[in-house]
Amino acid sequence: MPGGRGADPHDRVRHDVVGDGGTITLRVNGRLHHVGIGRTHARTRVLVLVQDLEVRVVDATTGELLRQLVLDPTRDYQPTGARPGRTRRPKIAE
Repeated sequence: MPGGRGADPHDRVRHDVVGDGGTITLRVNGRLHHVGIGRTHARTRVLVLVQDLEVRVVDATTGELLRQLVLDPTRDYQPTGARPGRTRRPKIAE
């Protein structure tokens, strides 16, 4: 049992493209989950690295880590954690 994990670890790598809404889909234990990445990354080619419930989403071109999370199997949608609404630029002091 290297790394202290269970007897049957679930490791996989997926190649995917972030959808127009900024999400990818991931099937875990026969259930489909939607993982929010952000609309900024829409249509970006990504690698999805899955180790049991730990998920990492990496930009396939640059290698940048876009999202890291522990999947909550009770929720269909895994939010990004960002507050909803428009992102505002900070005011520049004059």
